[in-house]
Amino acid sequence: MGSAEDMGLDRITRNPEVMGGKPCLRGMRVTVGTIVGLVASGHSTADILAAYPYLEEEDIRQSLAYAAWRVEEIEVPLPT
Repeated sequence: MGSAEDMGLDRITRNPEVMGGKPCLRGMRVTVGTIVGLVASGHSTADILAAYPYLEEEDIRQSLAYAAWRVEEIEVPLPT
């Protein structure tokens, strides 16, 4: 598969100095996991944008797309 950016998910960033390297939105301290958790808890896009006014609707869409992409990846164990 490729990277998140290869998948058109250009708003998903990873930096070891921001939130411990977790996938974040546009380098901010808002993780993909936070957004996915809010959606899973029943919060609407409008709710999330009201709570995080510096986010955009595309940030939420890409967070969900990134989570779906990562769930479909297959981990291959390395021989020890």
